[in-house]
This record gives sequence, structure tokens and C-alpha cells, in this order.
Amino acid sequence: MLTVSQLARLCGLSRTTLLYYESIGLLPPASRSNANYRRYSTKELERLRMICAYRDAGLRLSDIQQILDEQSNEATAVLKRRLIELDGEIETLREHQNAILRLLQAGDGRWRTLEMTKEKWVSIMHAAGFGEEDMRRWHKQFEQQAPEEHQQFLEYLQIPGEEIGKIREWSREA
Repeated sequence: MLTVSQLARLCGLSRTTLLYYESIGLLPPASRSNANYRRYSTKELERLRMICAYRDAGLRLSDIQQILDEQSNEATAVLKRRLIELDGEIETLREHQNAILRLLQAGDGRWRTLEMTKEKWVSIMHAAGFGEEDMRRWHKQFEQQAPEEHQQFLEYLQIPGEEIGKIREWSREA
């Protein structure tokens, strides 16, 4: 039997996350000890691993609960629906990316009058669903399509010259 902390550690999650999963009925403990501590068996460990796999695929907790609790072919329908949603989200992000590139390529400098920092930009990108690898691909694409504008944009973000050099260097790598 595992404690909540042991189970969390095995799956790379926080204890708080597991307690939240319990509170919504997604991962109830197998039993309680005499001291009322939660105890989890290999069955709950496997369920948590499935939860993590579905979360990694971007599924909502309500969808995961439906899949795990109904023991039906619901997983296929939910996964197909999520794939369609992701296609739409990716298309929207591509449109945003292209709009930014068009603004930068226009060269009229209007975007330079806005107050922006690297931290604000990274926050916006994270909020739009970009992870670190997505942002690296974004930089690589920008560097390939408009290297001078990429340099100007990085300067606009108030990034120090040495860091700009490093960003542009790895952006050119294949």
C-alpha cells in the first residue's frame, strides 16, 4: 500500500493534485489506515497513470472521469473530439503567428511603440498554450523567414544582446 505522498512521487505529481483528484471523485483511496491516512493500491496507481496519460493528451478531468468510470468505448469518441479541438487550437495559433509575422514584415514599426518585455511575451505565449518546445519552433521559424525582423523583435523585447545572440544561434540549428 502507498501513501498519498508516495503515490504522488511515483507519478511526478504534487500531493495537492492527488487530494484534488480525490475531492472530485477521480481518484478515491483504496482504504484508510487506523490513523485515517489514505492508502493506495496498485489498482489506484494504474488508474493514476491512466489519468496522467489522458492529461498529457490534453483531456479535461471531466472527460477522463467519464472514460475511466464508464468502462465503455467512450475513450475513442473523447480522444477524437479532443483531436479535432486541438486541430482548431493549432490553426488559431498558426493564424496568430502569421499575423505577427505579417506585422513584423510590414516594417512600419508600429509594434515598436508598444511597451513589451520578454517576461510579458513569454507569459502571453504560455497563456496561448505554447510550451518551451513550441516557442523554440516559433523562434526557428521566425529566424528562417525573417532574420532581421527576428533580431529587431528580440531587441524590442528588451533582451540583452548576449542572450539575443544565443537565441538566434540555436534558432539557426537544424
